[in-house]
Amino acid sequence: MVERTLSIVKPDGVMRNLIGEVIGRLEGEGLKIVAMKMIHMNKAQAKGFYKVHEGKPFFESVTDFMSSGPCVVIILEGENVIARYREIMGATNYKDAAEGTIRRDFATDIEKNVVHGSDSLENADIEINYFFNALEIH
Repeated sequence: MVERTLSIVKPDGVMRNLIGEVIGRLEGEGLKIVAMKMIHMNKAQAKGFYKVHEGKPFFESVTDFMSSGPCVVIILEGENVIARYREIMGATNYKDAAEGTIRRDFATDIEKNVVHGSDSLENADIEINYFFNALEIH
C-alpha cells in the first residue's frame, strides 16, 4: 500500500550538517520525497507538535530541544513507507538501533537522535497536516 509519512531531520542533524546524508539514505532506499522545507519551531509550536506526549517526563526537554534550532520537515511516499522509514531510522534509543541505521550511525543520545518519523498512518496524517498545506505537497 502506498503511504505517506513525516520525517524530520532534528536540530542536531541540521547543526551537524547531516541533512544530505539523511536524504541520500532515504532516496537510496527508494523512498520518494513529495514535500520538504526548513523550519524553526518556537516552544509553543514544538509543544503543539508533541501534544500527544504532554504530561510525560520528557515533554519539556524534547520540546526545548526541538525548538532549539532549525529542522527539516519532509513528507515521504512509498509502499509501506511508515514501516520502511522506521527501519531506516532505527530504534529511538540509538544504543538499541540496528547497525547501519541513521540513529545508530549518528545519534548522540535518546533525544538527539537526528531524525523523527511517524509511527502510524493516523499520526502520519496528523503530523503531515501540522507542517504542510496541500499546495506544498507534490
